[in-house]
Amino acid sequence: MTKKQKKVLYRIIAASVLLVVLHFLPVSGMLAFALYLIPYFVIGYDILRKAFLGIAHGQVFDENFLMAVATVGAMALGVYEELSGGEGEFVEGVAVMLFYQIGELFQAVAVGKSRRNITALMDIRPDYANIENENGELEQVDPDDVEIGTVIVVQPGEKVPIDGVIISGSSTLNTAALTGESVPREAAEGDEIISGCVNLTGLLKIRTTKEFGESTVSKILDLVENSSMKKSRSENFISKFAKVYTPAVCISALVLAVLPPIVLMVFGRPANFPTWIIRALTFLVISCPCALVISIPLSFFGGIGGASASGILVKGSNYLEAMAQTKYVVFDKTGTLTRGVFEVTKLCPSAALLEEHHGNTEEARRALLEAAAYAESYSGHPISKSLKEAYARTIAEDAALAMQEERKEAIQTGQVLQPGRVTDAQEIGGHGVKALVDGKEVCVGNAKLMKSLGLEYEEACDVGTVVFVAVDGAYAGHIIISDVIKDGAKEAILGLKAAGVKKTVMLTGDNKTVAESVAKTLGLDEVKAELLPADKVEAVEALLAAKGAKENLAFVGDGINDAPVLSRADIGIAMGALGSDAAIEAADVVLMDDNPAKIAVAMKIARKCLRIVYENIVFALAVKAICLILGAVGLANMWLAIFADVGVMVLAVLNAIRCLKVPKN
Repeated sequence: MTKKQKKVLYRIIAASVLLVVLHFLPVSGMLAFALYLIPYFVIGYDILRKAFLGIAHGQVFDENFLMAVATVGAMALGVYEELSGGEGEFVEGVAVMLFYQIGELFQAVAVGKSRRNITALMDIRPDYANIENENGELEQVDPDDVEIGTVIVVQPGEKVPIDGVIISGSSTLNTAALTGESVPREAAEGDEIISGCVNLTGLLKIRTTKEFGESTVSKILDLVENSSMKKSRSENFISKFAKVYTPAVCISALVLAVLPPIVLMVFGRPANFPTWIIRALTFLVISCPCALVISIPLSFFGGIGGASASGILVKGSNYLEAMAQTKYVVFDKTGTLTRGVFEVTKLCPSAALLEEHHGNTEEARRALLEAAAYAESYSGHPISKSLKEAYARTIAEDAALAMQEERKEAIQTGQVLQPGRVTDAQEIGGHGVKALVDGKEVCVGNAKLMKSLGLEYEEACDVGTVVFVAVDGAYAGHIIISDVIKDGAKEAILGLKAAGVKKTVMLTGDNKTVAESVAKTLGLDEVKAELLPADKVEAVEALLAAKGAKENLAFVGDGINDAPVLSRADIGIAMGALGSDAAIEAADVVLMDDNPAKIAVAMKIARKCLRIVYENIVFALAVKAICLILGAVGLANMWLAIFADVGVMVLAVLNAIRCLKVPKN
């Protein structure tokens, strides 16, 4: 609780004690009025001051004005009754102000708790950066003062303050604040590292590649802090509603206080002005729109905070609302549903190579991969890199097995391949490569290369990029290289369908065979392949035209190559965005851990948030409508008015806080 909130609490306690004491004191008349003014001003002086300032600045119709008019009117009626020879009632005027302040304090504490929870979950802002001075001692400086290219030191337990590259050391990183995932990540020399991670184990020296203002942590914090600027339709409705509603009920209260007595006088009946004024004041207290004005923004704020804690950054409550109505989800393939990194997925040795190794399939596969890796050892092509990395992993596994130890980290390619074994390496444009490996001629390439050599070859044994291998003029087999489907991609599609998504579509520039294979594996409803960026936009346009008016379409891409489609869709969701500036800029929603399953989680959060918003709107309006009618006909007193205002607000705020709890996957 803040100092300001504690002061309000002390005033509430003081006013409550004074009310109890006055209740038992045998006082009446104007002395009672004078004594009741003490707790009234103790608890309500700030409300009266705000109401006066609002009138002075032309902003009359707000909750402070309503409370001031209602309570001042109640106290004035008590004085009128005393002067008329009756017994004035001053408790209600003080009680209305007291319970209103209790409700306001509760609301302030609830909002503060929500903000602190979100701040704790998103506690990634670094306080300092360590730089070595001339004496080799660490000096703490403001991250804003660190220039690009500066070497900073991050000790165990410290946050990484700025994006950079590790130049010395290795460690385990906790990325939970960025991704919502508790599994730590390993980092070593040469790896890129982003700000906001927590260094758990080793000492790291990092050369910065960005200024603090452009670093990942800064961009994320800016995104979350500014998310409240983009209001949802529900929030905009409540803002417009309050501007019309408040003056309308003030005028209605005035009419209620004046018109019925005048009508009664016209028909020769007693006007009884005090009764109708009390009804009008009760009407004002009931009508206060606090529950709606406070709980609706708090609901969206809680939803955005809960999503942030799960590694889902939503740029505004308008996008959260749109996510709740998403019925079509369109995916890019590479980097979204697949890893975007080519890997050797299958080794298919020829019958001759199997016979040479006496039917030992593993040995034949190893020989096939070894020949291809050495032949490609001088090439920088991505396919060559995939072959060399696959061979490096094989050697690492063999080494670990030989030492009877647990599997070790993969040995770097440069340490595995022995350059002396390769001579006369040359590239054959559009076909592949040819080299002498241990004196044997090894040719590695596509089907065109095999045809040019006059060799018969087998058809591909699986879907993917096919690399054919020939040794000393004989076909040795082929290797399948493909973009591997991400872990959890299939579960992501199932999760979306379970969440009520009508159609899942994949748009890709890859060839049709590969695309259809991925779509079939994942269970997608539709796939369109061999598309240019402009073709993707056209495909999304067609889907947008076909969907319903209240249905939204989300496009999921990497945020870099798919910027035109991300901006055209109702909701743009960036995948693979950990450290990607372009993704954060292009998308409406950013998934920080590269996990497509988080899309279904985001939809659940959005739908829960919107459901709570609607619950609060219906509940608040229904209770107020009933109480307003009862107040107008004289069946509701000031105590019921207090419940209709403060009680409804407290219940609505409690309901809104539920948005902070993230639904399970």
